[in-house]
Amino acid sequence: MAAIETRSVTRELAGEVPVTLVRDIDLVIGAGEFVAITGPSGSGKSSLLYLLGLLDQPTSGRVLIQDSETTGLSADQLAAIRLARIGFVFQFHFLLPEFTCMANVEIPIRRLGVLTTGQARDRAAMLLDSLELADHRRKHPDQLSGGQRQRVAIARALANDPPLILADEPTGNLDTRTAHLVFELFRTLARDQGRSVVVVTHDNDLANMADRRIHLVDGLIVD
Repeated sequence: MAAIETRSVTRELAGEVPVTLVRDIDLVIGAGEFVAITGPSGSGKSSLLYLLGLLDQPTSGRVLIQDSETTGLSADQLAAIRLARIGFVFQFHFLLPEFTCMANVEIPIRRLGVLTTGQARDRAAMLLDSLELADHRRKHPDQLSGGQRQRVAIARALANDPPLILADEPTGNLDTRTAHLVFELFRTLARDQGRSVVVVTHDNDLANMADRRIHLVDGLIVD
């Protein structure tokens, strides 16, 4: 079963002169696959990622998550799929500064409502420990380095055990060494845990660490 699939997906912005962000995208991401999306600025990389993550809806075409059709679903239904099946990591970690690292990771777990309060706390602690952040559980984001904050964001993305991780320029604010460590972590999530990981990046060296590269130009897949 594919983790995610698009069929003839196009996204246009309406206006006096319509703007096409991506056009006629056919794409299949397999389970356990680590994929990098590359391309010049304005090529549609982030637009495609937002369509894959159901943060935006195509003007035409279809997006399937684990063979489940998403076309025509309500905003609440799409939000429920995102919460349960997709983990997001962005260039700016978007951690809530008033909460500790533990609390930031617990938030999506509590929103899903499957685990008890104690179980949510235990899972958040386990995820932070697995990312070598055990000593930082009670710290606030402003007490961490950029790489540590991004690892907390990855722990939060993994909070509800999603099969799909989507990351938009997750290393854009990190130094070269830390960026490589983050990409190694993504590769481990795919190889050892069977998660599908899709990362938008402008860094060719990092993109080469993925199993497959999808290159966009002017909203079209060219390679």
